[in-house]
Amino acid sequence: MTLRGNAIPATTTDQRLLDSRGPSDWLHTDPWRVLRIQAEFVEGFGLLAELPRAVSVFGSARTKPGSEEYELAERIGKLLVEAGYAVITGGGPGIMEAANKGADGNGGLSVGLGIELPFEQKLNDHIDIGVEFRYFFVRKTMFVKYSQAFVVLPGGFGTLDELFEAVTLVQTKKITRFPIMLVGTEYWGGLLQWIKDQMLPAGKISPADLELMHVTDDPAEVVDCIRRAHETHERELEERAAQEAQARAGGNGS
Repeated sequence: MTLRGNAIPATTTDQRLLDSRGPSDWLHTDPWRVLRIQAEFVEGFGLLAELPRAVSVFGSARTKPGSEEYELAERIGKLLVEAGYAVITGGGPGIMEAANKGADGNGGLSVGLGIELPFEQKLNDHIDIGVEFRYFFVRKTMFVKYSQAFVVLPGGFGTLDELFEAVTLVQTKKITRFPIMLVGTEYWGGLLQWIKDQMLPAGKISPADLELMHVTDDPAEVVDCIRRAHETHERELEERAAQEAQARAGGNGS
């Protein structure tokens, strides 16, 4: 970059960097936000890169301790740990706290990915690894990147957002298909019936899309479906690798 005449700034770049005086508006400009977003990705990737196999559990932050849904989420967290999975949640209260508690209380790895909100909400007390994000889309990337399945209990708009994000990514093959388990037939039944009665006849989805989500009330079935799906996927990968090796060997032989 060449600057001449009046285009030459009155101060040097170093001078402006080291001078502590002046307005701080630059902190809130889009170029600076890009760096903050980049930093969140780097921090999240660095913290979670060595996680073992993990399952994300979603659900309402408003669920009360001692309720049936809370105890259900806690049991699911426990069973996931026993099956060899780490448990990832949004790190807050309610369903998230219950799943983290079920994992942490049974010797498993419990992870919380929190989000900065206008109202006060801190990470729950049952988390081994926790990070709080400023940006929803960075946080959602971490859920998808480091989870091998989603378990979705009754929740509100945030839970629906995570659910349909996952379904869309699987439907469009942006990510390898993995289990999406809905827990609560009574709670989710109406939504699934609407999808079947409205979206499918209107041609907005294909019949195969109805199979992207599995609904149940049984925590053991949740974990068993996830485990069997992963065993099938691993077997398919092994068979594909064997076929490719065989094809290479045949090519070399010719």
